[in-house]
Amino acid sequence: MSPLWTFVAWLATLAFFAPVAWMVLTSFHQEADAATNPPTPFAPLTFDQYELLFSRDITPFLLNSVMASVLSTLLVLALAVPAAYALSIKPVEKWTDVMFFFLSTKFLPAIAALLPVYLIVKDAGMLDNVWTLVVLYTAMNLPIAVWMMRSFLAEVPKEILEAAEVDGAGLLTVLWRVVAPVAMPGLAATSLICFIFSWNEFMFAVNLTATQASTAPVFLVGFITNEGLFLARLCAAATLVSLPVLIAGFAAQDKLVRGLSLGAVK
Repeated sequence: MSPLWTFVAWLATLAFFAPVAWMVLTSFHQEADAATNPPTPFAPLTFDQYELLFSRDITPFLLNSVMASVLSTLLVLALAVPAAYALSIKPVEKWTDVMFFFLSTKFLPAIAALLPVYLIVKDAGMLDNVWTLVVLYTAMNLPIAVWMMRSFLAEVPKEILEAAEVDGAGLLTVLWRVVAPVAMPGLAATSLICFIFSWNEFMFAVNLTATQASTAPVFLVGFITNEGLFLARLCAAATLVSLPVLIAGFAAQDKLVRGLSLGAVK
């Protein structure tokens, strides 16, 4: 049965990869070729769509996305690791209630909070500001990060921590020199997931930004119009916007797999 399951796994992989490959291929076609029905996969290739993207100055949108995603991910890790440490390795009283409180913050649909968030941001004079997105993305991803890091830190051997405390290590030293190296796969998985969620977030970005702080997803919708052809340009923009996430996932793929499967085989 092993060759059969291998064949099935390859089919599933190709099925998931086919839309991505088609998007990349379409991005190298002219608009007239991309809009044909049936499609013409062997149409002449061109870089015109990518030249158009940079002529429309996509760079500020990408920089805003990088700033909002990276800074929010760093803030999430800085807050989630001590919280997860207190909930797993050194559990506080009624830690299950605390975990439920973190989870309950995700019960409210984001669209229901849009109006009050908009009014608060407007009164604070923070509309069209990247730091507004940093704070919002941190608040959105923190509950997920605490839950993930709590499960990862629960796998850290207590004997290592006890040995470090016997040697006189303080809390910060234990977190930095003992817990962080052991939980590095979990940190990589958590940070990558938070980065992806922040990078792909659209609703708050499109409603709270205008010209100075718009992110890459907001730039994408600018190609969708009621007139003219836009499929090839949209595919080129989507390919370019997807590259940072793909590069980050490829760079951390070994730690990501270990982190997501941590504790699965017990």
